[in-house]
Parts: sequence; C-alpha cells; structure tokens
Amino acid sequence: MRYNLGVGRSGAFEHNRSPVLGTRHEAVHVSFNPRTMKTIKNTIKKEINQVLSDIYKLDDTSFQVEYPPQEEMGDYSCNIAMVLAKKLKKNPMEVGEEIARSIKNKMFESIKVVKPGFINFYLASGVLNSNIEEVLKKKDKYGELKADKKLKIQVEFISANPTGPLTLANGRGGFSGDILANVLTLAGHKVEREYLINNWGGQVRKLGHSILKDDQKEYSGDYIDELAKRIKGDDPEKVGLEAAEIIVEEMIKPTIEDKMKIKFDKWFEERKIHESGEVDKVIEEFRKKDLIYEKENASWFKSSKYGDEKDRVIIKADGDKTYIGGDIAYHKNKFERGFDKVINIWGADHHGDVARLLAGVEVLGYKGQLEILLMQMMRLIKKGKEVRMSKRAGVYVTMDELIDEVGLDVTRFFFLMHANNKAMDFDLDLAKEKSSKNPVFYVQYAHARICSIINKTKGLKEDTEKKEFNSSEKELIKELIKWPELVDEVSENYEVHKLPFYAMALADKFHDFYENSRVIEEDRVIQYRLEIIKATKQVLSNVLSALGVSAPEKM
Repeated sequence: MRYNLGVGRSGAFEHNRSPVLGTRHEAVHVSFNPRTMKTIKNTIKKEINQVLSDIYKLDDTSFQVEYPPQEEMGDYSCNIAMVLAKKLKKNPMEVGEEIARSIKNKMFESIKVVKPGFINFYLASGVLNSNIEEVLKKKDKYGELKADKKLKIQVEFISANPTGPLTLANGRGGFSGDILANVLTLAGHKVEREYLINNWGGQVRKLGHSILKDDQKEYSGDYIDELAKRIKGDDPEKVGLEAAEIIVEEMIKPTIEDKMKIKFDKWFEERKIHESGEVDKVIEEFRKKDLIYEKENASWFKSSKYGDEKDRVIIKADGDKTYIGGDIAYHKNKFERGFDKVINIWGADHHGDVARLLAGVEVLGYKGQLEILLMQMMRLIKKGKEVRMSKRAGVYVTMDELIDEVGLDVTRFFFLMHANNKAMDFDLDLAKEKSSKNPVFYVQYAHARICSIINKTKGLKEDTEKKEFNSSEKELIKELIKWPELVDEVSENYEVHKLPFYAMALADKFHDFYENSRVIEEDRVIQYRLEIIKATKQVLSNVLSALGVSAPEKM
C-alpha cells in the first residue's frame, strides 16, 4: 500500500515543465551548522532576503519556499524571481540567475534556475549526513525550535455545553486543539489549554426543564432520566446548574482526561464571570465609549463600527444579557491573565459569533491577539451509510463509545486527517481495519518494522564503509529534515492535519528504503544504513508523540 498524498514533495505551486540544466553553484566560505539553524526553509528565506536587501534594496517581500513535486527539480524551490520580475521590469529567469549567483552557502550542492523562473536548491550530501547526526543526538528533542519571540498562548477548545456526554462533534475540535497546543509548544512557545464550562444562561435552564420533564424540555436520553432520579427541586435554573456540575465531573472530564487523554490546564466556569460583575463592567466601559445605544427596549453594541455586518443586542428587552457580553468579558479576563495570543476552536455553527467577539476584543485594545478557528461538521459512516446523530433527540454516538470501538490511536489519527475548514467523514469500517489500508496501522507498522530490524542487528559484525547515498536513502533523509520545518509551518498556519499526512509520507519513504536498501547483508550490518533507520524511528516516534498516538515496537 502506498499513500501518495503529495505531502512529501508538494507545494503551493507546481512545476509543469521539465527542468533545464543550470550552472553548478560553487560553495564558498559560509559554513552550515544544523545545531545553530532554525530550519533549512528559513535559512533559504534569510539568504534570499539578504540578497534582496543588498542588490535590490528591498525589504519585506513576500515569497514562497516549497518542496518541488519531483526529485529532479531539487529539494527546495522558490518563486521569488517571478514575484520580482514585474516590479523590476526584468525577465524572471534573469532575476533568478542574479539571485542564485549571489547566494553563497555550503549547504547547497547546487542552485539552478528553471523556466519560468523557479530557483531550485539542491542540498549537499554533507547536510544529509549532518541531519542524521542531529536526529540521533537530539532524539525526542528533534523538532523542537527556539521561537524568535516566545509567546504566552492560550488554546481554548471543546468547551461543549454541559448538557450531556461528549459526542463525535466534540472530538474533532478536541483533538485538533490538543495537537495545536503540542505543536506550538514544540515551536518554542508557552502554551496553556483551557476549557470553558458554559454553566450560565439559557442552556442551563433548558437542561433543568428537561430534567423536570416540563413542557419546555429540550434534551432527552438515559442520562436525563438518571439525573432526574438524583436531583431534587423544582427551580429549572438551580436543577440545571446542579445537573451541569454532575455532567462535567462524571461525564465530560472522565471522557477528556481518561479516554481522549487530553489534559487541560484550566477549567473556567462562565458563571463566575457573571457573578463577579465583570460582564456589567465591560458593558459600562462600552457605554462610556459611546458604543452602546438603546433601541426597541434593548441595549445594542455598535459592533458594525469594528467590522461586524451589523450591530448586536447585548442586553435583551427582558433584561437578560446575551452571550456576546459574557464572551467579551471572558476574553478580557483571558488577556488580563497575560496571554499574548488566544486561539479559540469553535464549531462551524458558531460562525455568526466570530465578528462580534473580534469587535469586542478590539474595543478592549487587543486587536489581532485573538484568533478563532472553525471546525466544520463531520459524519460517522458505517457500511457506506451515515449514522444520524442528535444529542437533543437522545440519538448519538459518544466519544467513549467510539474510542472503545476503534481505540484511541485510530480515533485521534482519523479525526486529524482532515483540514478543519473541510467537512469530514469518519469511516468506521476503515478505522477497524487491521491492515495497510488503515493509515494508522500503516504508519505504526513502519515504526515496528524498524524496531525489528534494529533488534536483528545486535551482535552482527559492523560494516563501516561509507558509500554514496542512493535515491531511496536520500529521499528518506530529506523527509526527516522536514519535521522541524513542519513544526515551524503549522505553528504559523495551525493546519494540524498536515501532521498525520507527514507521518504517512515518512512511512512511505521508509518502505521505499526498505525495498531498495538492505541494512543487513549476510552476517554484516551496514552501519550508515542502520543510522538512517534509527533516525527514522526517532522522527516517526516524535511525530506520533505530537499526535498523541502510540509508537509500538511490535505488531
């Protein structure tokens, strides 16, 4: 089985033409030391920016450094010459050649310019050797970066209403948030995970009505019946609040901590924001800034002044506050705790709340420090058909049930294999497959196979002769180099789905290596190849660790 997913050698642009021959770039005095370098991608960007400054007197030019789709097109490719061509009124090939001649770094064996103006970089064999040494030296620290500016970042995710057990809809944002926090930590930032317990307002009252089984009930299911037996009283709000506390402590927390293996640094209760008067203080602050007005017996926030499509009610005609006031006060609380950046992961059904909250945060003086990621909907597919789910109707599949059915490793990996902004299907039949058809099995099997080979080398005579790397060896090593680059990239764009695809691409490259390069020949172990697979084992382990997936030594 091969997972040709385009991750190994893909980019934002494609070369659809055959590369032309370029002039070999002679290495000069600048040395390469991977221990002092952030990533090779960033080194290329730095070299090009230096040329742009020295020759063209340009700063802050936007361009891309990507992986070409084919091996013969180099290890990295840059579109800067085509970006500059129009501005400089020059032929992009001419600009590319000028830039290539000006880059003097021993890490590149050659730099070639190909039509219509891509600059392709070919790594020197010494870089490949150095990378193997780097992985084996750093071990589980390989992939960790030193941030140019270390930030204190909060990632708030899941935050499901405490009205029932966690369902599949909660799992997608849960695992994405957890992995994003892992990646941001690897990138050198200080990260905290937070869960907002929505124990205030309408949802709590609806839960209370459901337990009291009156004409305003909204939720149903066995757990509602059980809560009704335990909770006494006839006040919907008090009953709902007590029920919400039980649901959080006995259903939600055990699922998150014991089943999903997610550890939150803080569980924040929304009612404390209201009871402390913080919501009232924010509304009063907005009034003083002339951002609240009265209309139709309600108070309105002038959110349209800050990019929202229209103004929003912040206090309803009956005196109840809408969610926007509490949300803004909650985020003021976050930033007052010292976070430089806050990332919220929400379900796509909350898209209408994004602009109004960003407006409120801007008023508070934190423009640009809040980012909101929306998770699109998902479907559970069994035997080719969708399993319909509704928490309110009492028909749903819980996260506990899914993890018990297919295991945590598979659940995590499958949830993370889709971009957050795309709807996804969870194929239950594929998830239960114990073969290379299952991508989790495929990646874990690569790790287990490496462990088996390493065990077989014990006690064998070592062949220390060093030979030129063949194609499969080079491609595998180059894939290892991409791990810290991927950490750097995902820490900026938050596209955590790229991690499982990288794991599959790395497994692909290892299996190609396995078919073309024997580590054990007769009774001898080829030492340099052993080092390559040891490094591969380490990187696979590091990636799986970041994903929260196990790296088995036997399968």
